[in-house]
Amino acid sequence: MCGIAGIFDTRERRPVNAERLARMNQTLLHRGPDDGGLHLEPGVGLAHRRLSIIDLSGGHQPLFNEDQTVVVVYNGEIYNFQGLVTELSAAGHVFRTHCDTEVIVHAWEEWGERCVERFRGMFAFALWDRNRETLFLARDRLGVKPLHYALTPDGRLLFGSEIKALLDDPTLPREIDPRSVEDYFAYGYIPDPRSIFKAVHKLPPGHTLTLRRADGKLPAPREYWDVSFQPNGVTDLSEATAQVIERLREAVRMRLVAEVPLGAFLSGGVDSSAVVAMMAGLSERPVNTCSISFGDPRFNESAFAERVAQRYGTDHYVESVDPDDFDLIDRLAALYDEPYADSSAMPTYRVCELARKRVTVCLSGDGGDESFAGYRRHRWHMNEEQVRSRLPQWFRGSVFGLLGAVYPKADWAPQIFRAKSTLQALARDSVEGYFDSVSILDGHTRESLFSPRFKRDRQGYQAVEVLKHHAQRAPEHSLSRVQYLDMKTYLPGDILTKVDRASMAHALEVRVPMLDHEFIDWVSGLPPDLKLAGGEGKYVLKKALEPYLGNDILYRPKMGFAVPLASWFRGALRTRVRDTLLGEPLNDTGLFDRQRLRWIVEQHQSGARDFSPAIWSLLMFAAFHRQTGA
Repeated sequence: MCGIAGIFDTRERRPVNAERLARMNQTLLHRGPDDGGLHLEPGVGLAHRRLSIIDLSGGHQPLFNEDQTVVVVYNGEIYNFQGLVTELSAAGHVFRTHCDTEVIVHAWEEWGERCVERFRGMFAFALWDRNRETLFLARDRLGVKPLHYALTPDGRLLFGSEIKALLDDPTLPREIDPRSVEDYFAYGYIPDPRSIFKAVHKLPPGHTLTLRRADGKLPAPREYWDVSFQPNGVTDLSEATAQVIERLREAVRMRLVAEVPLGAFLSGGVDSSAVVAMMAGLSERPVNTCSISFGDPRFNESAFAERVAQRYGTDHYVESVDPDDFDLIDRLAALYDEPYADSSAMPTYRVCELARKRVTVCLSGDGGDESFAGYRRHRWHMNEEQVRSRLPQWFRGSVFGLLGAVYPKADWAPQIFRAKSTLQALARDSVEGYFDSVSILDGHTRESLFSPRFKRDRQGYQAVEVLKHHAQRAPEHSLSRVQYLDMKTYLPGDILTKVDRASMAHALEVRVPMLDHEFIDWVSGLPPDLKLAGGEGKYVLKKALEPYLGNDILYRPKMGFAVPLASWFRGALRTRVRDTLLGEPLNDTGLFDRQRLRWIVEQHQSGARDFSPAIWSLLMFAAFHRQTGA
């Protein structure tokens, strides 16, 4: 795994500042500590940091074609590269290395912009073709690997794996995008293609960006792939379960190629356990597995991980993590370069740190919840959809809207009595209702945070517009629709961003077989009632795995990484919360209503209300502000 960066003059062939390009590259040292390289020519500069995985002695980047007219910098793995080497060699291309990087330059020569359609893997790359005077940027289909870009006022395109590489250029505007602030306090992250900065964009998953100097402008990205949700013809449960195993095993097998130590995360949940079970059946030696344990039994899955490790004879390593690991707050802000409020980033950072002690490549189970409908909110949404289908919008809007407005917010009460958000969701249409379920802060709380000046700057924009935009292309079935929305927003914006930054902070490559695009596209074509059946999410996956995992693994309640935020903010972080949320730096941003922040802090610390999501979001925003001054 690697880091890439570069500069491209969209207007002329002005010399690239070599020192600046080198500094941009140095900001990404953590992503690739094994090697680094630069390429400069008039109007173009490419930079690369390498974490060596395949062809350790070769594969130095930037990498060129035979006559030095095409050069690439690349972050990722193309798992079908060996088959492509055979095909391209037969077409007359000459290979000098044994690494997957070289496939890209020859695939570009052979197929042009459509080369990405031939790649099976995770990738972000920048390719310069001198003869065509063309810069080609590409990102993998699901967005496993990141790529950011920005156009400076003087016409230079900056790009990089992380925003910090772009921020090395002092001419890049740092103006905050009000829409991104609204998105952040709704989702907890900033969905593609926006970033926190108006000038910086994220290349969306499954898109390419082609710049020709003769055009002299920044074009719109081009989409080359989208998950189809087209029926695949498999409707029988027994046939579906057999194919799930066959296809998952193949996706795992492709990701076992490495010339460095390789292992797997093992949380004891369904998805990571499934990956380990497939690895064990494909490996002659014990699989390296690792997991972390928490002191609080409500959040501790290590016992379940141990059962899977014993069943498959893995070389298992467990490390206890301090539940009060709040010293990571500022470190996380430096990693993410923009506000990011998923508190599970903290244990994710620690499990990547643990894994790197023993391996350089780790397989994970990410993607299973999105493709097989495994989130609780999927089940809740389908229950709400049954009500929506029976009652007209005018009735739901008036009756449930009124009930939701007057029903008290009972954070302290058992779940069954916390009906306020459900009533509010039922009052809305399907997409707006799902937006309620994925929002970390409800609309009223979010709106109350902001100052009058910020509300004017936002110009009426609401974060639900992100989901509404994607819903225009989503499948008609209610379950498939929200799965599609998750794949376009939550998966790349939250899950994959979290894993990429946490793993690359430790120079660890993470591979995600459940996000193999051929696997996920096939799964999307299964009938929805094979994914969510009788209130059981991941139904077909769990049925397929019954010969491989016990029911105590498959059918226990989902846990996941959890952080005790509410108690932190009333205890060890009590003073820090007050100093940060009520201090001058956050107030000087002009974004927030100071009196409302004071009320939130007092209500939470008195125990009257639980405002831990709002407080955590504000703390992470303040940490970002300290890091960047934006």
